[in-house]
Amino acid sequence: MRIAYLVTVAVATLAGMASASGTGAIGYTIAPAYARVEAKVGFFGLGSKTARFPHTEGHVVLSDRDAKAVTLDVRIDTRTLEAGDALTRSRLRGADFFDVEHYPHVTFHATGMTRTGPHSATVAGMISARDVTRPAMLAVDFSQPFAAMTGREPVHIAATTRIDRRDFGMTAYPLIVGRQVTIAIDADLMPGHE
Repeated sequence: MRIAYLVTVAVATLAGMASASGTGAIGYTIAPAYARVEAKVGFFGLGSKTARFPHTEGHVVLSDRDAKAVTLDVRIDTRTLEAGDALTRSRLRGADFFDVEHYPHVTFHATGMTRTGPHSATVAGMISARDVTRPAMLAVDFSQPFAAMTGREPVHIAATTRIDRRDFGMTAYPLIVGRQVTIAIDADLMPGHE
């Protein structure tokens, strides 16, 4: 009985050590100083307006065992929104659009990933803005092939998605401002994650 107990404890301990040390997790943290997010929308049907969000943070965790496994959480500070001119910046920060006083962040949380090439993928997830959450799909390019990633080297990502601003309560100026917003994320990922 005593030997069987010790064997059981030893096996459980070894299994726990294996799962802790061999999870296959490859983690990165988004470097805020090297992350750029832009949101571009049509303007008067002829040109476009672009909002820039200079403060973005988050992390990415991939798996070297499961190609569909991903943790991707991005948090954008809307209070830092910049635009080409003061009037546009003021309107975009105001209640008709991002309403930064009440909703200081836009977030994206991944729910799954499909690899589309050696270093590209589509990432399904949920985007939240103005207290509204909707599904979204990111097309992501990684500077390193998945097979070469170890979690010990910096990796650059470029991601894009498109949303309908009306889905998030941004319905102002329908004859002037387009409905579809293209969001581009350009970021450096640094080894390690919290």
